[in-house]
Amino acid sequence: MRLTSFTDYTLRSLMYLGMNRDKLVTIQEIADLHDISKNHLTKVIHQLGASGLVETVRGRHGGLRLNREPEDINIGEVVRDSESDFHIAECFEADAGNCAFLRDCALKRKLGEATDAFLHVLDGMTLADILPGPHGGKSGKGGEKTIILQKMRI
Repeated sequence: MRLTSFTDYTLRSLMYLGMNRDKLVTIQEIADLHDISKNHLTKVIHQLGASGLVETVRGRHGGLRLNREPEDINIGEVVRDSESDFHIAECFEADAGNCAFLRDCALKRKLGEATDAFLHVLDGMTLADILPGPHGGKSGKGGEKTIILQKMRI
């Protein structure tokens, strides 16, 4: 299973905001850090604002900040809200494609179970659980923190 870039940028943005609770952050700052399009990131931040996860402060000294505590932001909910669907094979589409095995296919059922298991794991995580360093990481998995820090270039 692969998440869309929209969801990836959503999670990265939330993590960065969670790591910088003491200041307002700009969209440009996040875009520069991850070397991603500011225009695309603006769409991500708009959805985060509409969902109530991020507060946007307008004006010359404006920016972004989390609108909820990291412990109250469930990663499973975030992923569900930012993904358009979890159709990992053609047979999950409404028209079911043209697979000859569709009627008695065990693969579709097993892929559905795998998707449910994936989401179940994410449902057990909060933003606080995945924040690196002193900002979070309640799970105590130090190796994961190192990888996240390297990807974020911190």
